[in-house]
Amino acid sequence: MNASQSTPARWVLNISALFSTLEIIVSIVLFVSPESALETVDMNAKGVDYVIYMWGVRQFALGVILAIATNKRSIPMLTVCFVFLVTMFIGDVVIGILFKEIPLIISALFMSVISAALLFGVNRRK
Repeated sequence: MNASQSTPARWVLNISALFSTLEIIVSIVLFVSPESALETVDMNAKGVDYVIYMWGVRQFALGVILAIATNKRSIPMLTVCFVFLVTMFIGDVVIGILFKEIPLIISALFMSVISAALLFGVNRRK
């Protein structure tokens, strides 16, 4: 994107739409069938359902916000969304390290890099 353009590049919008869809799908899975997403969690423990629903709402809200920002093609809105994604995925890397979850570390690093690329791409000036 160059300085005269006021909309993000198509690849940024496409990946943003994909992220939005994935966030909404994760939220639906957390509401409908949380045990399929959280195999190591005791679903009968007190307060677990509360935390899962809060997580599901967070994912749903992020998906909707990303969808709106993508639809509006708003560089400031997308920037805020991508900063949130980078921060969230770096937090997931830290959690993965603390709990020695190699798959979480790898996937969160991968998603952090993609989110950082989106952040760079949406604000790139030629």
